[in-house]
Amino acid sequence: MYYHDMQIALQEVPGQISICFSISGCQLKCPGCHSPFLWKEKYGEKLTQNIYLDILDRYKVLATCVLFMGGEWYAQKLSKYLNIAQKSGYKTCLYTGETSVPKCILDELTWIKTGRWDSDLGGLDSAKTNQKFIEVASNTPLNHLFLKTQKS
Repeated sequence: MYYHDMQIALQEVPGQISICFSISGCQLKCPGCHSPFLWKEKYGEKLTQNIYLDILDRYKVLATCVLFMGGEWYAQKLSKYLNIAQKSGYKTCLYTGETSVPKCILDELTWIKTGRWDSDLGGLDSAKTNQKFIEVASNTPLNHLFLKTQKS
């Protein structure tokens, strides 16, 4: 499993400071994708367990969540890394363009964002989006957390 970069993300998981890994090898190739370079399977650096553990340890006092942007196509490896994050005290999240993921992944998630990017429908900050942000344990949709309220 290769990753393009790792960033600290503040908006992708409401109320969380997330360690965000962008995983390469996406097969969806959604029109209008903001990261088409991630379509290439081995783009970036190999995310070894040692690198992963080092990052989790380095950000332990700052971050509260580990977020993977993709990677569901490496189900066993992703499941293992999500499990490591949870055992290290992190909450976990996956952003996927799919509508579902294997149970071995879902079992290790706190939240999941599903649905392909559709420029006509917008992302999670759009009331008409096809994407869903869900708390896994309760199967509760939380899209409302991304919508900006208008003040009169």
